Amino acid sequence: MTFTPHGKHLIAGQRRDGASEFTSSPAHGPVHSFAAGSAVEVDAAVAAAEEAFWSYGYSSSESHAAFLDAIAEEIEKRAEDITEIGCQESGLPEARLQGERGRTTGQLRLFAQHIRSGQHLDQRHDAALPDRAPLLRPDLKMMQRPIGPVAVFGASNFPLAFSTAGGDTAAALAAGCPVVVKGHEAHPGTGEIIADAIAAAAAACGVHPGVFSLVQGGGREVGAALVQHPLIRAVGFTGSLQAGRALFDLCAQRAEPIPFFGELGSVNPMFVLDAALEARAEAMAQGWAASLTMGAGQFCTNPGIVVMTEGEAAEKFTKAATSALSEQGAQTMLTEGIAAAYASGQDRLAGTEGVQVLCASESGAREALPALYRTTADAFLASPSLSEEVFGPLGILVTVKTEEQRQKIARELEGQLTCTVHMDDDDTDAARALMPVLERKAGRLLVNGFPTGVEVADSMVHGGPYPASTNFGATSVGTLSIRRFLRPVCYQNMPDALLPAV
Repeated sequence: MTFTPHGKHLIAGQRRDGASEFTSSPAHGPVHSFAAGSAVEVDAAVAAAEEAFWSYGYSSSESHAAFLDAIAEEIEKRAEDITEIGCQESGLPEARLQGERGRTTGQLRLFAQHIRSGQHLDQRHDAALPDRAPLLRPDLKMMQRPIGPVAVFGASNFPLAFSTAGGDTAAALAAGCPVVVKGHEAHPGTGEIIADAIAAAAAACGVHPGVFSLVQGGGREVGAALVQHPLIRAVGFTGSLQAGRALFDLCAQRAEPIPFFGELGSVNPMFVLDAALEARAEAMAQGWAASLTMGAGQFCTNPGIVVMTEGEAAEKFTKAATSALSEQGAQTMLTEGIAAAYASGQDRLAGTEGVQVLCASESGAREALPALYRTTADAFLASPSLSEEVFGPLGILVTVKTEEQRQKIARELEGQLTCTVHMDDDDTDAARALMPVLERKAGRLLVNGFPTGVEVADSMVHGGPYPASTNFGATSVGTLSIRRFLRPVCYQNMPDALLPAV
């Protein structure tokens, strides 16, 4: 079987050509041509989304849930095509694409279940107190309401779970908001199949076709046109700090600023405390190496920094980690641009004063080998660039001499998606001293684990203080992510006949 994309935009249920084209850059397999977007396609898609909002935004949660379930079913019907072209475009193995497809359909169904319960609406009621003195209290009802059309930017590292029908799209649709997706040029064929699945689900459910559109390609100009369109009410983004910050600034500069929910990356530091290090240095090093190289290190939760006390146990950890990483073969990276940035990051670290290279090799045009570096607390604190993310299977070991140095490193960290502590019972006091600091730095705190792998659940937080994300009060994973695309409305003395459908 060979899937051949049609190469068109999908705008309000209709396939549409562009004024220009671009070609895909697959890791292997055939190259395909795709329509390239412009402000014209953006305007058509957003106008259709606004029109759809008048019906979709004011329909019931049950109808939204049925739509999410139908999208999951339509994606599963296209499973083989998705795996085939997804592997070609991304270079990811079949098992990864299959697992990511299951995560995508699973979160759609989880969100459907969640909104059927009505929990996302956070309904509150303060009954009237007509006899209260000196002033009566009116009847007050409050619930969360959808905000309107949402722009979503597909991620390079997750062709399914964080892209066309990924977490941002699923959350917005669950909230009752139409979505316009700017497809990622790294996997346009995968995005096309998913977009067709969403359109088929909309038709089956009788939903206004403007509820979803996919605009392919077009680069920065299309992204800028999308976030600046006056009918877009919020943006969901997963990607680099540089691109995310540029879009965030455009949202803030609008005549009517809108929220930009950007997940921008993290180094996800791991603090290995003394008793745990003494007891199981080699095992932790091997587990860390496996987490660091998972998916060629192309996860935003990749644990890139280890902080531990210098000494014999730290040397055991270092030796075991170096051995484990040196034995890893080259892995295909998502794009040539990501591979080039990874190589540049290695050069930057190798040229930093006080940094020792433990494991590093030249990589191919689209391949990466693991890299490992070691430095001291003083050198790490003197070079803030050492705490910047290098996207790929790269780690830095930082040795400290004292508890004070460990605390100072924790306090100097920028915002993170995750922070991890490895500890035994004898480390409890040291861990307790770290917790207030780490809680201010990250959205998810782990003990004796590794942060790669983000569970889609009610309690999950995938976000954190800037630059991990642009909104520390939000998450891009889990049912709480739906709340990003809702706003509270209070109804005073409102007859039931005028209240929204729930």
